Amino acid sequence: MERGRDFGRREPSEYKEQVVSINRVTKVVKGGKNLSFSALVVIGDENGLVGFGSGKAKEVPQAIRKAIDAAKKNMVRVPLRGTTIPHEIMGRYGAGLVMLKPAAEGTGVIAGGPVRAVVEKAGIRNILTKCIRTNNPHNVVRATFDALKNLKNPDEVAKMRGKTKEELIA
Repeated sequence: MERGRDFGRREPSEYKEQVVSINRVTKVVKGGKNLSFSALVVIGDENGLVGFGSGKAKEVPQAIRKAIDAAKKNMVRVPLRGTTIPHEIMGRYGAGLVMLKPAAEGTGVIAGGPVRAVVEKAGIRNILTKCIRTNNPHNVVRATFDALKNLKNPDEVAKMRGKTKEELIA
């Protein structure tokens, strides 16, 4: 046993976490079936920083803990414009296709299951989303992250094109 570390208590995290899915998985071996659990977790600071991870263990709490540790290593900074995203974008992973559209103030988060978890943990308060082709939570979460990674900040686009931000909007 390691010294100086209390395994019963977890340190308070600066990130909010949400379990997206928990699956019971089995491995068939010579002596029968080995049961374990797989967890998919999304974490974020609700201020533009979000990550996801998956973990597998013999018990659910251990699987969730492993998924949270994996999510902390897989964080992405999302460019926000107020409480929404800067522009419309499509994200793709495997068969998963996710469309994200900026929405006016007061619209709220119009999203289903896995996409809702990701955008809420990212701090997006007004957005329209649509999942196309699949509802597999792993592929939908990865497709959402693909879209969020490819978002461009208006300041960066203006700088790349050699124009001011106001010239782009006009």
